[in-house]
Amino acid sequence: MKKLPFICLTVLLFNSNIFAQDEPNPITTAAPFLLIAPDARAGGMADIGVATSPDANSQHYNPSKYVFSESQWQIGLNYTPWLRNLTNDVSLTSLFVSNRINERSAFGASLTYFSLGSIDLTDDSGISLGSENPNEFAIDGSYSLRLSDYFSMAVALRYIHSDLAINVDNSDIQTVNTFAVDIAGYYQGEEKNYGSFNGRWRGGFNISNIGPKVQMVVGGDENFIPTNLKLGGGFDFILDNVNTITANLEFNKLLVPTPPIVDNATGEIIAGKDDNVNFAKGMIQSFYDAPGGFSEELEEIAYGIGAEYMYDKTFAVRAGYFHESPNKGNRQFFSVGAGFRFRSTTLDLSYLINTSDVNNPLESTLRFSLAINLGDVYEYF
Repeated sequence: MKKLPFICLTVLLFNSNIFAQDEPNPITTAAPFLLIAPDARAGGMADIGVATSPDANSQHYNPSKYVFSESQWQIGLNYTPWLRNLTNDVSLTSLFVSNRINERSAFGASLTYFSLGSIDLTDDSGISLGSENPNEFAIDGSYSLRLSDYFSMAVALRYIHSDLAINVDNSDIQTVNTFAVDIAGYYQGEEKNYGSFNGRWRGGFNISNIGPKVQMVVGGDENFIPTNLKLGGGFDFILDNVNTITANLEFNKLLVPTPPIVDNATGEIIAGKDDNVNFAKGMIQSFYDAPGGFSEELEEIAYGIGAEYMYDKTFAVRAGYFHESPNKGNRQFFSVGAGFRFRSTTLDLSYLINTSDVNNPLESTLRFSLAINLGDVYEYF
């Protein structure tokens, strides 16, 4: 049964919440595909995007950036192969559309589809029972409003569908349908002179996937969806009319309770707090419930550093580094990327270099994105 072990592992990760005190204590959620960076521009800068300049795929990172877009319409199409070292039919595909309604407001919409490929089913005698295609997808829309010359906010509503169920005996996995909300803000400062160069500050935040818990397994525990806080800033070094270098720093933290340390014999909590709470309390509790105290809370903050060199808005080179604690997932990698603009069309590509002893699903994978800018061009400051 092709890729069935991978499906089973995914379900186990969703529902694992008991760890020995001396072992890593990662936070797992339902529908983790919602956190995958969909595009190659951000992919070239270690998946950074909450405070970078607006582009077609801003809906995923910070929809409030759309109101500062230079083009009236933006369309982004992205395709990311997944687990290419193991299989060739698992992938993430996304489509983004945004529109600057006027100088102070904009809307965006997107579709993200995560396919786990085709799974061939057989009985005990090896006779074919057909095939299944487990998948997950999200559809969302956002509205952003420019509250001042330099600051905007946005809200987004997301419908999430997760269908990992397969038609086999004794399968308790069920299809999940739920909704979530994002709240985001973005600051883009005025271009100022700093002596030998001009510069501009940027900043942003996004609390994404705020929504109720879901039940992935019939009769099982409810699981949190990946409510996540992104917070970041950046600075544009505008060297002259054609050369710009941007440096960015971004922090990420799951707003999901940390699993407590539990006595396997009695079921009593040894350290940490009970994570059987609703999603609203879980968001608040996520800041102070780690069994290891403040030091473990700090481990739950992942960070990324990224830079982009842009020449005449036609060619870009990018690089970045992402770090996550070994006890919280151990994702650590460098990334490189490039972008090419031909009139209204932009092609981006990126490549990931894993630096962790844990395999990364994007190892040995070249990612591509296509963006189209249409309509009026807006200039700021």
